[in-house]
Amino acid sequence: MTLSKLRWWALPSLLICFVPLLALSQKADTDGGAPARQIIVPDEDRFVPFAITVRVGQPVIWINNDIDDHTVVSDDAFNTAGHRGTNVLLKANGGTFRLAFRHPGVFPFYCRFHAMLDAHNQPKAPGPDGGIQDPNGNYGTPMNGVITVVGDD
Repeated sequence: MTLSKLRWWALPSLLICFVPLLALSQKADTDGGAPARQIIVPDEDRFVPFAITVRVGQPVIWINNDIDDHTVVSDDAFNTAGHRGTNVLLKANGGTFRLAFRHPGVFPFYCRFHAMLDAHNQPKAPGPDGGIQDPNGNYGTPMNGVITVVGDD
């Protein structure tokens, strides 16, 4: 058998081996049919809803409908649901981020552009050194939220 014929013969064999592996990897990333929960950034600096509860494995999708970029940053001092160190940019006008949790806990998060952590790791509005000031000189509330992840029991 020539080398070129051997190559053509090996290709279908490789496909037969890798297609089931691809299906298994996609199945492992699914959530068992639980619908994804959405957290929206409307056309203002906040996450809607502020707090949600999901089941282990159920995906959460952040969607940025604002004209400004925002971020999803884990408050690791209180994060017990995993994904410590999360710091993801949500691009303006439709940027998305998807995350599924593997075990129960809480996942507090904030936007690093529109909130900062104080000495007690609590989100606060950035103030004069950053953030958005209203016409009355106020810097508003911090842009943050929390996800509670519950087990299957």
